[in-house]
Amino acid sequence: MQKYILVTGGTKGIGRAIIEKFATEGFHIITCARGEKDLENLKLEIERKYTFSKVHYFAADLGMENERKAFLEFVSNLHVKIEVLVNNTGVFIPGKIIDEADDVLPTMMATNLYSAYYLTKGVLPDMIKRKHGHIFNICSTASIRAYPNGGSYSITKFAMYGMTKCLREEVKEFGVKVTAILPGATYTASWEGVDLPVERFMKSEDVAEVVYATYILSKNSVVEEILIRPQLGDIV
Repeated sequence: MQKYILVTGGTKGIGRAIIEKFATEGFHIITCARGEKDLENLKLEIERKYTFSKVHYFAADLGMENERKAFLEFVSNLHVKIEVLVNNTGVFIPGKIIDEADDVLPTMMATNLYSAYYLTKGVLPDMIKRKHGHIFNICSTASIRAYPNGGSYSITKFAMYGMTKCLREEVKEFGVKVTAILPGATYTASWEGVDLPVERFMKSEDVAEVVYATYILSKNSVVEEILIRPQLGDIV
């Protein structure tokens, strides 16, 4: 039986690592990102390394309503059953609430929360109908702990965490699992250029391993949330 995983923001960081992990396990991939070239390269690399895994991609900025709708239409037209949904798309703009430009909160809310909200609403009905599926929302340690210069980013991640908790209660009776992943500082594009050794950060691959280990549990159990931090603690 062919299995499909849908990962938003799949060309870099945690999203890319999750795609790699599930491809090794025989999954077909559906993904999106803003860069067409990055998506082309992802497809070539994954299908070359894992010849049994096919990659379907669509270039879209999920913070834009029209592009989000276009991606959902693309997914629907594939006519496949999605086993796993990973809401990973996000943007980080540091700053303090008092100093932020007026468009910072709406921009991050659209990308960090609305993308997950509407993608979930698009995919969930079929999971409920089949009484099967697993939704992972990539939250953050910023979802549970405010920190200096976190501003609107932390607001949106608190909201994502709250949405995940609500969703878990709504769909548990239908056999659909929901898990919040709360990673600390992971070495991704958001941290490039920071004057800290790479060893101070978590690896994206470690997050991917945890996601897969959570997915393969029996239907009797669900891991509701996972908090992962660098060995030496948060970077603030």
